[in-house]
Amino acid sequence: MRFMVIVKSTPEADKKGALPDPQLLAEMGKFNEELIKAGIVLAMDGLHPSSKGARVKFSGTSRTVIDGPFTEAKELIAGFWIWQVKSLEEAIEWVKRCPNPHGSDSEIEIRQVFEMEDFAPILSKEEIEYKVAKRAELPNQAVSK
Repeated sequence: MRFMVIVKSTPEADKKGALPDPQLLAEMGKFNEELIKAGIVLAMDGLHPSSKGARVKFSGTSRTVIDGPFTEAKELIAGFWIWQVKSLEEAIEWVKRCPNPHGSDSEIEIRQVFEMEDFAPILSKEEIEYKVAKRAELPNQAVSK
């Protein structure tokens, strides 16, 4: 099972937009090495603050672009991993070992990634095979059927 592990931002972190404390960066680096050694990391990265981002809001056929910063910083994503683990419980156990990402009140969210087999009730076998083949063409794409 693949999971997206989402490190939530904090109002302070999103406002500062500064690089993390060097000690925290070192601790996170050690944690990342453990994840890589365990063979569960498929992707990972940190994100710039929302002041450097934008949102596109949809309403019917209309599109509106909203520039950051966004006010609800605690709902923003500061970084993420994509992990391949056996279960949600395994992902939770790994997250419990993670250094506190902001050194204060922090939150990490774990969300399961859809697999093609999840779409079997609404797609034909041929449609699923086609989509799996197209995804396999993407660089660094982990695909499970």
